Amino acid sequence: MSFQFAYPSSKLKPYIKQYWGFENVLEKGLQYSQRIIPSGLPELIFYFDKRPDAQNRNLEENVLLNVQQNDYYDLIISENLSIFSVTFHPYGIRKFLNIPLHELQNKSVPLAYVDKRWSNLVEQKLEGSKYFQGRVEIIEAHLLRLLYSNLNQRDFLRMRCIIDLIRKTNGSIDIDTLADDACLSRKQFERKFSEFIGISPKQYLKIIRFQYAIHIKNKTTGKNLTELAYDSGYYDQSHFIGDFKMFSGLTPKQLFEQCNSVSDFFE
Repeated sequence: MSFQFAYPSSKLKPYIKQYWGFENVLEKGLQYSQRIIPSGLPELIFYFDKRPDAQNRNLEENVLLNVQQNDYYDLIISENLSIFSVTFHPYGIRKFLNIPLHELQNKSVPLAYVDKRWSNLVEQKLEGSKYFQGRVEIIEAHLLRLLYSNLNQRDFLRMRCIIDLIRKTNGSIDIDTLADDACLSRKQFERKFSEFIGISPKQYLKIIRFQYAIHIKNKTTGKNLTELAYDSGYYDQSHFIGDFKMFSGLTPKQLFEQCNSVSDFFE
């Protein structure tokens, strides 16, 4: 099992958080399950060779777009697996896709369904390059072409500032304050946020608090779950446990004991 990571060039850095690749060789007859939880980050995934099976998801193509989710699902991996992924900043993907992103919530959508500018040639080039860095160079060249054709995207800077504020407050901020900061009415803000980020601001704030709890747990030792709940911005343990069950299907204790969970949003 081997992970590789790379960061985007300066021109793409405002939109893309990172690239990562994964190569896994399984002994015949073995399989394992990976629980996928909400991260708050859109992702474009290329599967080479075999795709994994998924519970509650239809992985029908080798190039899939995952925008935002507020649920969880399991990937069942029973064969050798080769993946290349582009992880976007929450607002970054709208620089490349001019569609209402809330329509894609909780779906793994074949990229060809939502953007015809991605040809099979890009996928073939990526698959033909057996080296991770070569794949990074191929995808960067294509993303730069898309970027230059869509430079005048409205509302990008506004939503970038809103996500930065959510990050700085670790998700512990109310929607009215965010709407005021965006110079929009609450109704306008909620509509614009859902279209641009792919999920309602209420649900997104819950996901970021959940991610922050995972981040704190990984960065500190000795905290009990009650301390972790309050340090993460939860009013009480019942809301803390409820969000963990909603987003992971597990209690906080079960998640930290059974899964090697990392906060993709805060790392």
